Amino acid sequence: MSLTVNQIKALQPESKPRRYVDGHGLYLEVSPQGGKLWRLKYRFLGKEKRLSIGIFPDVSLKEARDAAQAAKQLLSKGIDPSAAKRVSVESVAHVFRVVALEWFDKYHILWTGAHATKIKARLTDKIFPAIGDLPIDSISTGAVLSFCREIETEISPYMAHVLHGVISRIFRFAIACDYVASDPCRDLRGALTPHKEVKMPAITEPVRVGELAIKIDGYDGLITTRCAMQMLLLCMCRTQEIRGMRWAEIGEDGVWRIPAERMKMQREHLVPLSRQALGILAQLSPVTGEHELVFPSYCRGRKDSPLGKNTINNALRVMGYKSGEIVGHGFRSAASTILNELGWNPDAVEMQLSHAPSDKVRGAYNRAAYLDERRRMLQAWADHLDTLKEKAGRI
Repeated sequence: MSLTVNQIKALQPESKPRRYVDGHGLYLEVSPQGGKLWRLKYRFLGKEKRLSIGIFPDVSLKEARDAAQAAKQLLSKGIDPSAAKRVSVESVAHVFRVVALEWFDKYHILWTGAHATKIKARLTDKIFPAIGDLPIDSISTGAVLSFCREIETEISPYMAHVLHGVISRIFRFAIACDYVASDPCRDLRGALTPHKEVKMPAITEPVRVGELAIKIDGYDGLITTRCAMQMLLLCMCRTQEIRGMRWAEIGEDGVWRIPAERMKMQREHLVPLSRQALGILAQLSPVTGEHELVFPSYCRGRKDSPLGKNTINNALRVMGYKSGEIVGHGFRSAASTILNELGWNPDAVEMQLSHAPSDKVRGAYNRAAYLDERRRMLQAWADHLDTLKEKAGRI
């Protein structure tokens, strides 16, 4: 006699598991703990086997019968339902979207918050709509090429190269996890439209750097914007690091300690502050000292947000500089170029720029490497800027 829904609901657990037959091999097993599991008993290649279908009421009586009927149809074709279920589960586990998110969860802790957000957006907005629901081992070189060429047309060759790189990193992760045998992106070298990397526009000629420093000192906009530009030129930091500067990060020893989570390379960075830099902060303290951020947003009600991303570049435009001439990030190039020309230790310069070590020797130094030398170097840089301003003022 077949089971009914009311009968199933009324079933109570006993001291031992008990089976209640619905018919044609389908039965409900009630555990001593009260769980009700649908199972199908069948024979395949002469052996008796069991297929787990699901738990009642998550799987209804009708759904269990439909699943049992589908399993019997597989049997009629010589397919073991249990093996087919394992393949199905593995296929779902290894679709590109799932593998990509597994890769992201593993590696995003090594990135800055902003970089992780950017990668996640590229996955969800661009990559997943195209190949996210495909089994990763079914994605061919042609499929990746077609996607990248579409990106070249709709966005840019640069973005096509960026997304190609992200997909390739996910495939290399999948190879390590034994999900796939090879990376289809590997064979696309030379197939994408070449992209020439454009360096950040920068002014590096000493006389023009002096003129730039004079214009910054004379900027008549908000004091926070002026001071941010001055600190950017003095400290050799990235724009995002200056924008996120906190008063609590500035030690009594005159060293600004930027925490790892705000650094591109995910390691704490030390910036010895020159007398000139400390003087700028002293000017700014009465203005923003009560806030957490040294350079908070000028918008009302947003003092817990940093200075806008485009504020410094917009100020440069107001000062008469074109976008192809200089951007805030290019201030680092001015300091690096001139300090190298003045004969300062290239390793100390690279360390102050917080660049990745270029070899094993540089990689052996810790976060405080060359700190005394960098302290002298940044003070010499600040003094040299004053000299360049004096020379530019006389021209």
